Amino acid sequence: MSDEQKKAIVLQYYEEFDNGNLDKIEDMLAPHYVAHIPGSPEPLNRETFKEFGLMFRSAFPDIRHSFEDVIVDDDKVVTRGSFAGTHQGKLQGLPPTNKRVTVSFIHVDRIENDKIAEHWGEADLMGMLRQLGAIPVPMPLVWQGLKIGAIVFTVLCIIGLLIYRY
Repeated sequence: MSDEQKKAIVLQYYEEFDNGNLDKIEDMLAPHYVAHIPGSPEPLNRETFKEFGLMFRSAFPDIRHSFEDVIVDDDKVVTRGSFAGTHQGKLQGLPPTNKRVTVSFIHVDRIENDKIAEHWGEADLMGMLRQLGAIPVPMPLVWQGLKIGAIVFTVLCIIGLLIYRY
């Protein structure tokens, strides 16, 4: 199989996912498919990966992937890019926020007999949660210093007023 054919398989997979054709992408997976997803205690098989896909598609029904790089090395296709979507459904306990997110990712898919046999995915999940407002954006250290300085100045002014008054 040529490198272009391997690229085409992986890019078609993401296009079908974006279009919500989960039955078509299931046909693109090898019978012994395994997915390695961050935060998952163990690799996902075809069935558990389908459940993960359904959950993600319901959370972001308008999801779209875009690619900066697609690189083939032997039986692996590496994709680097981002996905964007609007959080319209429950995401692992987080209720819909209707916020639009853009999340960078790097994925590696191993091709075997014209099918995707194995997947490794890494995405900026912390950035996604920040965009959704699920975790606060850390305040820069300079701003924290100014805030602490303002509090100390206020306390000193109050002490000064109390000493001056009494």
